[in-house]
Amino acid sequence: MAITSTQSKAPASIINKAQGSYLDDAGTPAAASLTVGFIPRYVAWHSTTGRISYEWFEGMAAGTTLKTVANGTRTLDTADAAISVSATTGVITIAAAAILQNEQIRWVATN
Repeated sequence: MAITSTQSKAPASIINKAQGSYLDDAGTPAAASLTVGFIPRYVAWHSTTGRISYEWFEGMAAGTTLKTVANGTRTLDTADAAISVSATTGVITIAAAAILQNEQIRWVATN
């Protein structure tokens, strides 16, 4: 058995973090785009109303997120493609499936 490990750390002078709130009251919410000004390595999307969270980590397969539901069950979600990040622009796209009507969302992105 082989173990492969990689680690990278940005210098303290270029650590970036963006965070915010999101609320969509449309009858059928659409996908959201977040422009944070850097290319994130980690993105979290938390519904404080429905208590469902999606997390994306740099290196995850396209369309894959870690999903945590209210009872604490965590799954590798490949059905919703909830979070995608452009490797060239850093724009974060949140799929409509992860946005529910009138749910208060808190999000964070870091590099």
